[in-house]
Amino acid sequence: MTLRRFVLTALITCASVAVSTPAQAAPSPLAGVWVEPSAGYGFLDAAVRSATHSVALSMYEIIDPTMEQSLAAAAARGVAVRVLIDTKYESSRNAPAVSFLSTHHVHVYWAPSSQIFHAKYLVIDGVRAYIGTGNFVAYDYPSTRDFWVEDTTSSDVGAMLATFNSDVAGASINATSNGLVWSPGSEPAISGFIASAKHTLLVENEEMYSYDIDDALVAAAQRGVNVTVVMTYSSKYVKDLGIITAGGVHVRLMSSGQTYIHAKAMCADCVGSSGTAFVGSINFSTSSLTYNRELGVVTTTPAVVATVRSTISADAAAASAYH
Repeated sequence: MTLRRFVLTALITCASVAVSTPAQAAPSPLAGVWVEPSAGYGFLDAAVRSATHSVALSMYEIIDPTMEQSLAAAAARGVAVRVLIDTKYESSRNAPAVSFLSTHHVHVYWAPSSQIFHAKYLVIDGVRAYIGTGNFVAYDYPSTRDFWVEDTTSSDVGAMLATFNSDVAGASINATSNGLVWSPGSEPAISGFIASAKHTLLVENEEMYSYDIDDALVAAAQRGVNVTVVMTYSSKYVKDLGIITAGGVHVRLMSSGQTYIHAKAMCADCVGSSGTAFVGSINFSTSSLTYNRELGVVTTTPAVVATVRSTISADAAAASAYH
C-alpha cells in the first residue's frame, strides 16, 4: 500500500470520529503527567523506542538529536514513522532535523506555509498519545517550564490520528473527543474553561495577547474567583497585563533568571487532587486561539490536577507581583 493510499484509508477509517466545536469538550481521563524541566524528555524517547507499528508526531520545532535518533531507529526496524512539522515560522530551524529524518526512512511532511503548526503531540501504535506544551528543542529543556500528559482514551487517540491524517492530506478537520481542544477556533473552549471556575483559577501561559482572554479573566475575578496568572516578564504583554491587573487578576511574573514559563496550563477550583485542569499548546494570543493548529486537553484526573495545581502554585510563590 502506498503512503498516500495509507493516509486516505486512515481518513476514511477515522471518519466516524465526531467533528465538533472545542466548546463541546468534556474532561478526558489521562494516564500520566510529566513536569519540565525536572522530568526530562527521556519518557518520550522511550515511548518512540517502544513503538511496534506506528509513530505519528506533530511538532512546531525539532532540534533534539536524541529524539531524532529515536525516530530514525524506529523507522529502521520497520515502524511507520510520520512527522508533521511547521514551515511557516520555523522552516530554517527545522531543516536540519527534516534532512536527517528524511534520509533515515522517516516520512516527513512540511505543514502548509499558510498556517502556523504549533501543536505538540505524539501518537504511538494508535493506542496511546502524549500531548504537551513543549517543543523538541534540547537546549531549552533545562530551563523551561512545560507539561506533558499521556492519553490512552481510544476516542481521543482516534481523534488525534484523524486530525493528523487530515492535516497531512490537506483537509485540516478538527476531530474532537472527550476533553480535546483544537485550534483553529479554540477561543470558546478556553474562555469557557475560565468561565467555569467558581472559586479559584490558576493559570500559566507564555503569552497574554488576546482581549477575549483578558475579558474572560477579568470577568472571573469580578465575580469573586481568585485568579492567579503566572508568566515570564515580557514588555510585549504590558498592555494586557495592565488590563487584567486592573480588573482584579493577581499577576505573578518570573524574571529572566528564573525558570522560563513556556507552559500553557490552567487549574480551575483545584484543591488537593480535585478540580479541572487544562494542558496544551494554546497560547493566549489571537493567532494561537484563532488561526494556528494547536491542541490541548481538559481533565479531572486527580494526579494531573494535583501536579498542575502544585506546580503553578509553587511558580506563583517564586515569582514577583506585577503592579
